[in-house]
Amino acid sequence: MKSILSILSTVGLGLRAAGRTRPLDLFRPLRQWVGQLRIETPRRARKVAELIPAQCPFERDIVLFGRSVAHIPPLCKLNPLYNELVELRFRALCYLADECGEDISAYI
Repeated sequence: MKSILSILSTVGLGLRAAGRTRPLDLFRPLRQWVGQLRIETPRRARKVAELIPAQCPFERDIVLFGRSVAHIPPLCKLNPLYNELVELRFRALCYLADECGEDISAYI
């Protein structure tokens, strides 16, 4: 008969209880840190909006003699912090538009 403690510890393990293991996420602390950054001043919001690009800067079409010979897809999705950085930029733009009443068309 299993003890209550062993049952609770098995339930607390989540995916391990079902025989699976969770992948190791080395970027979790950094993701949480970026997710918890607060946009509290217009200066910080402007700086974030300027530093994080609106679209992936790596996407390119390679043109030779006026014809497209290759396409380099956007590689930003390979960045493990991509979603968090896009969210941070969005929060900065929302702060500028909603709280400060600034025109954000220059950042888009």
